[in-house]
Amino acid sequence: MTTTPEQYVQQKAAASGSSFYYAFLFLPKPRRAAITAFYAFCREVDDVVDEVSDPSVARTKLAWWQTEVAKAYAGEPSHPVMRALMPLAPQFGIEQRHLQAVVEGCQMDLEQTRYLDFPGLKRYCHLVAGIVGEVSARIFGQSQEATTEYAHTLGLAFQLTNIIRDVGEDAMRGRIYLPIDELQRFDVKAHELLNRVHSERFVALMRFQAERAHGLYDQALALLPAADWRAQKPGLMMASIYRTLLREIERDNFAVLDQRISLTPLRKFWLAWKVQALGRL
Repeated sequence: MTTTPEQYVQQKAAASGSSFYYAFLFLPKPRRAAITAFYAFCREVDDVVDEVSDPSVARTKLAWWQTEVAKAYAGEPSHPVMRALMPLAPQFGIEQRHLQAVVEGCQMDLEQTRYLDFPGLKRYCHLVAGIVGEVSARIFGQSQEATTEYAHTLGLAFQLTNIIRDVGEDAMRGRIYLPIDELQRFDVKAHELLNRVHSERFVALMRFQAERAHGLYDQALALLPAADWRAQKPGLMMASIYRTLLREIERDNFAVLDQRISLTPLRKFWLAWKVQALGRL
């Protein structure tokens, strides 16, 4: 039985088990179709970096995606994800530059495994999370210019939460996203992350990272224009889920070096529903 592009992206989005999926459930059909296709695109590109062990093969695959995006915008999509996304792209303002930026962010993952300082890390986060936030806000129904800045700030908060959650996992893959100057400031050595040394210094470093992320969640919510609050509910659901995860990690005293702390599907659904039904974060 052949799978349609729409079925393909639906399966890709659902299989990831991501928090994003819970936020999509409450969207009207055309918006849900667009965000599902866009999210499936992000997953496809991201999987190249996470699942391909040979960097030269991964580079070739990402170069293929760059070409595929260009061809799709020239009217010739071949991959099911692009065939699902392209009919919806004009309606929701999804531009070629957005998709190319996501690919570029994943290329950075192949070329760069350490970041000197926070401004350097922010550039990476802009590509893999800020742009994703910008496109998502458009799909959800942005009407105010200022909502773009909110979306970028929220995307950065999400990415920092991911970095905190995945410190141990990323270190095993040879990647340390925590800025080098901040590791030095808290006297945490790279080999300690690899060897899963859960010291007081490590906890102090992670507390610093968590406070920065909380500051960005607050900043994002303050930036969201009241006129777009209702439309941006899916992003606010995500904020509720991610921030709850961050608090859970803090409660566990940042035991992230040898486990992946996560929320149950039921809890994610409950948090999303609370925002949808009660308007509460």
